[in-house]
Amino acid sequence: MRTRSISTATALAVLFSSVVLSVAAAGPASAVTVTIGSPAGIVVDGIGQRVFVGDDTNDRIIAADYSGKLLDSVSGIDGIFDLALSDDGTTLYAAARVSHEIVALDAATLDIKARYPVATSIGPLYVEFTGGKAWFTYEDQLNGHGNLGSVDPADGTDPVTLGELSRDSGVGGGPFLDSDPSAPGLLAVGATDFFDMTKDLMAVVDVSGATPQVTAWHNGDYSLNYVSDIDLVPGSPQVLVGGTDRHAYADEKFTAAGAYPAGQRADIAPNGLVAQISDAKVSVYRPGATKPIRTYAADTSVLAWAPDASRIFALVSSPGGYTLKALTDPTLNVPSLTVNAPSTATRGSKLTVTGKLSATVPLPSGAKLQLTRSDLESPKGKSLPALTPKADGSYTFTDTPLAGGTVTYKVAYAGDAAHLAVSASDKVTVPLTKPTLTLNKNGSVYNYGTDVSFTAHLGSTYKNRTVEIWANPFGGDKPNKLLKTGTVNSSGNISATVDMTRDTEVTAVFKGDTRIAPRTVKSTAYARVNASTAVSKHYKTAKIGSTSYYWFHKSTDPLLTTTMSYYKGRKQRFDLQVYSGGKWYSAASEYFALGTNGKSAVSLEAPGRSGIKARMRSVYVNGSSGDTVNSTTYGSWKYLYFSN
Repeated sequence: MRTRSISTATALAVLFSSVVLSVAAAGPASAVTVTIGSPAGIVVDGIGQRVFVGDDTNDRIIAADYSGKLLDSVSGIDGIFDLALSDDGTTLYAAARVSHEIVALDAATLDIKARYPVATSIGPLYVEFTGGKAWFTYEDQLNGHGNLGSVDPADGTDPVTLGELSRDSGVGGGPFLDSDPSAPGLLAVGATDFFDMTKDLMAVVDVSGATPQVTAWHNGDYSLNYVSDIDLVPGSPQVLVGGTDRHAYADEKFTAAGAYPAGQRADIAPNGLVAQISDAKVSVYRPGATKPIRTYAADTSVLAWAPDASRIFALVSSPGGYTLKALTDPTLNVPSLTVNAPSTATRGSKLTVTGKLSATVPLPSGAKLQLTRSDLESPKGKSLPALTPKADGSYTFTDTPLAGGTVTYKVAYAGDAAHLAVSASDKVTVPLTKPTLTLNKNGSVYNYGTDVSFTAHLGSTYKNRTVEIWANPFGGDKPNKLLKTGTVNSSGNISATVDMTRDTEVTAVFKGDTRIAPRTVKSTAYARVNASTAVSKHYKTAKIGSTSYYWFHKSTDPLLTTTMSYYKGRKQRFDLQVYSGGKWYSAASEYFALGTNGKSAVSLEAPGRSGIKARMRSVYVNGSSGDTVNSTTYGSWKYLYFSN
């Protein structure tokens, strides 16, 4: 059990609106989903498995893990536009268009390492790292020409160089920029302004040498749609424009080299897989393919591959901004499987089930479908003979259900090296009589450890008079437990007792018979936690008025030890109030983790002043205390007085 500290002096400052509460040795922050106002670049660190996202609205950079949960953030970068990561993953570069600088940050801590001023009217804009330098694009407001600049972190005297493009015409607008780890020293540049055709529309630049060399450029010598994005294609002398059109480059020229279905933007994985944004979806294509491997519903305009191609990170539109989402298993196709059974049938009569298995990536020859029938006689399912679909993927089978109630036919494909597993089912209803089944105590709240009797009542049935009573305590560490199973008494009742140490869902189950339908009813009862707080380091207890106080010298730090029913990850909320002007004022409310022994000790820093009255209590808050297995419980106030 660790002892945490909280300052009474700080609490008093909160009371008078001067500073906020600070806590020493606080526990780890809760996992938070990354949400931003406006995307300003995204880059993935494959070594540290972190995702960096620029938030232009709030002038900050956010670091998240591969599940999309917030790890760290840094603010104060004015006008973030784009991000890039050094080859070794140690330095993160941000293009700050408003403050006109390239900002270098420690990728592990997000501490700012250096700021590189960029003397341009518009920019820097897009940024990439290759050939040992950070390269960026910018625009001259006077002539509208876009150009290329660089930051050489190894050059301590004059690290920033502008005008790196040797073409006199420049590139239209503040151009897009892309690099490819498999082709170090190579950059693709794409225009954002198509109104002035005297300027280049796109170019490939070799920056591996002392002076950048334009390998290929395009200024209107063949058809080119508007450049909304540009990507170097790994392993091929091509660029992908707007997530759709491929253009080969050689001998200083570009030529059309094929296309994917229409899209707006894209990112290409090191292995060549293309993640294309089109309308409100993300589609994954193999190099040169026209049918997607996988399609995700995701309303996004910004995405990036994990370097190992294990997932795609997308900033998806959400209320008030954008949320970082990890799109997993991008290389596995999702087959489509349908099952169609009649909605009703007569018990003992043959019925026919049909359906179809299909996929945009061809399925292997001889793919088998597993069939299962679930009913009252086989609630866990009975396997039916497997079948192979026809060449067009359709299938048909017949069966005769012998039990009444709901009969479920499930069809499953186990998946393969190129496809995810998929299953589908359909239900057939054989009419049964609905029985009467009730369970009491729903919604009741009890003190910790109270023994509560739950009674189920069963009405008339055909043969079966057995009822099960189950208890499912809240929390994933304890399974649903059968409390009692047996025949109801002559009044139709059966009871079972629950020791209420957690919120508990109690279920009464009647499994039915061949004429009477099964039925399940539930009753949820709630349990408070067991909580108490011990006060120590006081020199006496005495009443002030009718209230008993723990008395402390003004320089003594009270130690407040809370004992609370333990659950993994549980925290107690420490509420602190200060008495002033005849009223109690909330001065602090902070969460502290419980030790495995259920204890949490908080050291309250002495105010250094006499005549201070304070009080505290420990609270368990369902949800905010780290779990949802008990009902919110308020501990009693402990009153503290600081004397000379």
